Amino acid sequence: MTLQMRILITNDDGIHAPGLDACEKIARALSDDVWIVAPETDQSGVAHSLSLNDPLRLREVDDRRYAVKGTPTDCVIMGVRHIMKKKPDLILSGVNRGRNAAEDVTYSGTVAGAMEGTVLGVPSFALSQAFGFATRSAPLWETSVRHGPDIIRRVLEVGVPKDVLVNINFPDCVAEQVAGVAVCAQGKRDQDLLRIEPRVDGRGNAYYWIAFERQLTAEQRPGTDLATLVEKKIAVTPLRLDLTDEPFMTLLAEALD
Repeated sequence: MTLQMRILITNDDGIHAPGLDACEKIARALSDDVWIVAPETDQSGVAHSLSLNDPLRLREVDDRRYAVKGTPTDCVIMGVRHIMKKKPDLILSGVNRGRNAAEDVTYSGTVAGAMEGTVLGVPSFALSQAFGFATRSAPLWETSVRHGPDIIRRVLEVGVPKDVLVNINFPDCVAEQVAGVAVCAQGKRDQDLLRIEPRVDGRGNAYYWIAFERQLTAEQRPGTDLATLVEKKIAVTPLRLDLTDEPFMTLLAEALD
């Protein structure tokens, strides 16, 4: 059953990413009125950045399908403020290649796309498909395609609060092996997985890559997105735009007043 609503899709992996096609399938299971505005190139890790010093180049790829030379945030603003003549009812960002859990949400362009949609007053979801060593080159997109529409429908029936986005991570397993859906908190890794990898170019000059450590999955605190994905469950985490830490704010007020 499709709903009568306009859906805007974006991502951070780029206009040609297979995850974008998966997201379109999810959207078309919900509505026939689907628009795509995605980055021209891979924008992974750009977080909630805006292109303020460079012009935005817009390319029409197909009917209601556009590529923007910019970030996911740029794409959402371009879609809502320029391309679509009427404001969308829903924004889907993804499906990202790889999970966006724990500290990933602070780096993620996928989460940022949903964040910008929320800023603009549109119910927004960030969708990510986890992968492992065996599925790294071919993530199991069908898992998100099969389970995504029903979860989104059910969340929309409840209603997404103002200034809240919904972050959904699909586990690294085939659709039939999904063990359920869990509403969970944002997790935290035991240690930083980022490292600096030094290299030398052909002229002997040093350059560097930020890289991820390859580690086995450590035990995670129950009730978090990381633990939920290990259990082969779909992790649904509501994230607030308001980042204020109210308990510490109270302590600071007592100390500084």
